Parts: sequence; structure tokens; C-alpha cells
Amino acid sequence: LYGARHFNHYDFLLSVSDKLATAGIEHQRSSDNGVGSGYFRNWDTGFVSKDLLAHEYNHSWNGKYRRGADLFTANFNTPMRNSLLWVYEGQTQYYGNVLAARSGFVTKQQALDLMANNAALYDTRTGREWRPLIDTTNDPILAARRSLPWSNWQRSEDYYSEGQLIWTDADTLIRERSGNKRSLDDFAKAFFGVNDGDWGTLTYTRADIVATLNKIEPYDWEGFFKARVDNVAPKAPLAGIERGGYRLVYGDTPNGVWRDGEVRSRAANLLYSIGLAADQNGKITLIQWNGLAWKASLNTSMTITGVNGQAYSSDRLRAAVAATKNGTPVDLLFRIGETFKTVRIDYKGGHRYPRLERIEGKPAYLDNILAPR
Repeated sequence: LYGARHFNHYDFLLSVSDKLATAGIEHQRSSDNGVGSGYFRNWDTGFVSKDLLAHEYNHSWNGKYRRGADLFTANFNTPMRNSLLWVYEGQTQYYGNVLAARSGFVTKQQALDLMANNAALYDTRTGREWRPLIDTTNDPILAARRSLPWSNWQRSEDYYSEGQLIWTDADTLIRERSGNKRSLDDFAKAFFGVNDGDWGTLTYTRADIVATLNKIEPYDWEGFFKARVDNVAPKAPLAGIERGGYRLVYGDTPNGVWRDGEVRSRAANLLYSIGLAADQNGKITLIQWNGLAWKASLNTSMTITGVNGQAYSSDRLRAAVAATKNGTPVDLLFRIGETFKTVRIDYKGGHRYPRLERIEGKPAYLDNILAPR
């Protein structure tokens, strides 16, 4: 991809454990990676961390060798600034998922399912109505990755996965304008794949990003990023998916990645129907701001004890949502202190699981992007 390396060798330290942190820490010549137990044993169903190694490896080029100028400081007395994290992490999130598909860590369909789940997250992100993406680059300072009670409205470190959508948009735009002769890969090689063998750090500015993109494909790239990064944008940047030959749709059947995630966690994720997610014990873990559960005054301090007159289980909650298509409301029972309370969610839409649907007649640029090299 890059055509140059900024290390003499690269080491992956990978822990597979439920006792150590499940995360990734990047370095220029190595990375510290942690995944949960069963990572290899459940290879065909555990998709959540399949992009981890590709993501952290990509940081050797994007983040460690080439770094935003305001993030590179001469000493610890100078504050670091995060204004280019939508490149550092956003483009790495993009290539982490792309390289996971190209290298066979996930199949093309699994990659598309992961993309659908991510697209749905931002398609329904109500915080987009007030908070621009650039402001989320301050989230490591403001929230420090603490759990947020209304993450859908507050937003979080969205520069990661919304950044992924923006770089999908950029890649498919270059492909469309060039007749699929050029792509974001050409930008990546020109921008990150320089000075082979240099172990130092080469900084860049936003103007450098725009200038290099213009060398690959002349366009109003400054305006492109201003609209998607700087401005409040209520609608998610899904144009790249549609330009890539697919559209986000919702249906009764969960995609493979969604289904396997629920099986593994034993939770019920119903954010796009009744507006809540609950774990296997009925504890509400997420509420969709301005969704039906939110309008019913539910919150993440509450635990569901019953569903339509029966004791709670994730399967019963999913079955109750499926039955709404027949006109059956969802009655949720809660215990609050010494009293019980029933909350009715009057909903008739059935399940709404995200997936990507092929648009006939459009070039399948997403297929090109995910194909092995």
C-alpha cells in the first residue's frame, strides 16, 4: 500500500485474555494489542476486533511517522493539540477495516456488514444536529473515554468511525472522477509512503493533506472537509457508500456481524426500532436520544424485569419487537424500589436491522476497495 517502511522490523504483541485490557497501543516499530478469550477459537464469529492488528500496524505510517503538526511537540511542557485526529484515527480506521478485508481477516460480506453497522450508528446520531465532527477531537480531554449517559446526543470520539465514512467518501469520489484509475491508495502512497527507512517523524498540516489530494485528483478538497469536518452536519456522510454501489437499508433480519455479536454478548440491541439496547440481565445499556424509549422516560439506570407479562430475556424482548408488526405493543416491567412499574412502548415497525443493499447499475467501488491485492 505505502511503498516505504519506517522501521527495520515490526513486532505485534498480542494478548488473548479476559483479564487484560482489550485495546491497541501503537508504536512506530511495534504495537501492544489485546483481545478477549476465544479470539482465535471463535474466528468465524468474532468480528469486533478483526481489524485491530491492521489498525495499529497502519499507525506506523499514519500517526507515528507522519503526524499532525499540532500533535507533535518538542517536550512535555507543550500541550498537544488534536485537530487532525480525523486523519490520524479516521483514515486509520478506514484502512484498518479495508486491510482486514484485503488480507482475509474478514470476508467481503463481513466487511460490508461492519460498514452497515457503522453507517447506521451515524445515520441516527442525533448529536450531529449540534456538534461538528472537529469538536469531537476534544473528547479525549473532555470525557477521557468515560461512559456517557446519552452518547447518541453527546457524541464521543466520532472522529474514528465517522472519519472512516468521510474517507470512504473521499476514496469513492476519487475513483468516480478518475474512472477508477486512481484512488485513496494513491494518496496514501504519496503522503505516507515517503522517505523509506526514516525512523523519525514527519509532520503535516491540513493544507498538506489538501495539496496532496489535489495532486491525485483535482477537486475542492478544502470545501469537502469543511462541510464534513468543520460544519454542523445533521445528515451522516453516507455518500461514499452510495457512490461505491451500495445503500444503507433497514430490515427484519440482522446481518451476519450483528447476529453473531448478539449471540456472543447475549444482549438485545434494538436501538433502531424501540430505541434501546439491554444486556442479558435486562440492564439498559444504551438509549437512543429522542427515540421511543427516550420518550417513554427510560434511561441507563433502569433494568427491565419483564416483557409482555413474562420474565425478561433478550430473546423475549426481540420477540416482542418482532410482534409489533402485528399490532402488539411492547410492555416493559421495571422494579423501582419496592414498587413495580409497567411502561408501554407503542410501536408497530418490527425490527430495523441495518445492512448494505447493492444499487444496480452503479459501479461497485466498495467491492474494488475491499478486494485482495
